[in-house]
Formats: sequence, C-alpha cells, structure tokens
Amino acid sequence: MDIIVLVKQVPDPEALVEIGASGKDLNIEPKFAVNLFDEFALEEALRIKEKHGGKVKALSLGGPKAMEALRTAIAMGADEAVLIEDEAYAARDGYSTALALFKALERETFDILLTGRQAIDADRGEVPQMVAQFLGLPHVGVVVKLDISDGKAMAESSLEGAKEVVEVDLPAVFTAQKGLNEPRVPLITGVMKAMKVQIPKLTIEDLGFTKDMAAPENSKTKIVRYLPPKKRPAVQLIPGEAREAAAEAVRILMDVERVI
Repeated sequence: MDIIVLVKQVPDPEALVEIGASGKDLNIEPKFAVNLFDEFALEEALRIKEKHGGKVKALSLGGPKAMEALRTAIAMGADEAVLIEDEAYAARDGYSTALALFKALERETFDILLTGRQAIDADRGEVPQMVAQFLGLPHVGVVVKLDISDGKAMAESSLEGAKEVVEVDLPAVFTAQKGLNEPRVPLITGVMKAMKVQIPKLTIEDLGFTKDMAAPENSKTKIVRYLPPKKRPAVQLIPGEAREAAAEAVRILMDVERVI
C-alpha cells in the first residue's frame, strides 16, 4: 500500500499577522508549523501503513522553509519526502499550486493520496479537489473515518448535522478532517533520523514550468484586498438577579447579535 501525503508549511497559529500598506499582501511573523489538517492526513497514512504495509511519502511545495514540514513528516514515521522548491510559491493561487503538485504526482505510483481538508493560512480548501480532477481520481472530502480493504476504501465524511459514508475504488484522494485520529508525537529517534536524512528537491522547471507561470498577473484568481476582522464590541455587564440577567442575555443574543 503506497501512500503519498501532501503537507504544507503554514504560519504558526500564534504568529502575528498584519495587512500590508497596499492592502493586497500580509506581513506575517516568521514562525511556522505543519498545517494542522495535514498532520491528521499524515497520521492516517502511517496507521494504514502499519496495518497493510507499504510506504509513506510526504510531498510539499514551497520555499526552503517547507523542508521543516517534511522533516517533521519523516520524524513522525514517513519513509520518504520530496520538496518541490519554489521561491514564488506564496504568489501562486490554488489552480497553479494544484497543477504543480499534479505534475509531480503523475511521476509517482500510489494507492492513496491523503492531505488535509484545507490549509489554515488561506482556508480555501480548493487544492485537493483540483489535484484529484487533474489526476482523474475519485475524491472524498472531510474524512473522519477511513477503512481500506481489497483495493477499495470505505470513507466516512463529516457533514453539517450528518455523516456520509461512501465506497471508492483505489487509487483515490482523501482529505482529512479533525476527528479522524490523534496525530502522534515524534519519538527522539525519529527526530534524529529526520535531522540527518537527505530530502531530494524538484524545481518548477523540472516539472515543465517557467518561473513567470507563478507570477500574480498569470493567476486564475487575484487578491483584490485584505480586510481586517470586524472589531468585537466591548464586554457588556448585565445587572440584576441571575434569572432576569439570563433572560436579558438571551434577548441580546437573539435580537441584537442574532446568533441564536
């Protein structure tokens, strides 16, 4: 059972983020981590390997810092890793990102392609579906349970207020949702191995691209403007007895905030 996991290096959730002067870019504190949902995908890949055998390969597209995400994957238990090194990756939209990943994946042979449901930096959740389309493979999203047997996969997806169970033939693409598993903490032996391993690199040119293909003006989508989140109102203290205060709080939530 050969499995490929797409992993992305994203800004740490605690990193400071400011909108740039142009309103079209972000100034992000240089603190990074593996995308949360990709950790679920990687853990699931490792569990499938432990049950069915085979190997796990991690694949990432990004600048030199993305190598850290791949070393984390190796530390967790991935057998191999490959970096598509692209200095202009931040300017890529979902389409060009998916196309670059597809060009790398079509060189590979695999039974399962796993990745997170979305990256927590842009939160668009569009790349896995486009990769599946380019590959001509079935795709199952927001997976919370995955069983593999006899060349087929039974996947349970989390929907709003319900769950959906589907069966697909392998190879197939799956995106991991929180609740699929609990990612393991790398052992010190894994960390030491990851520090020493030589991770091969591919360039965009190796995949048949030119650098200008990642230029913002050639993107299918363009960022018009970033807007800061709406400021939250100040805390409101409601006086009175508990029963009356609770009733007033409910009224505010229903009539003013409209959240219930």
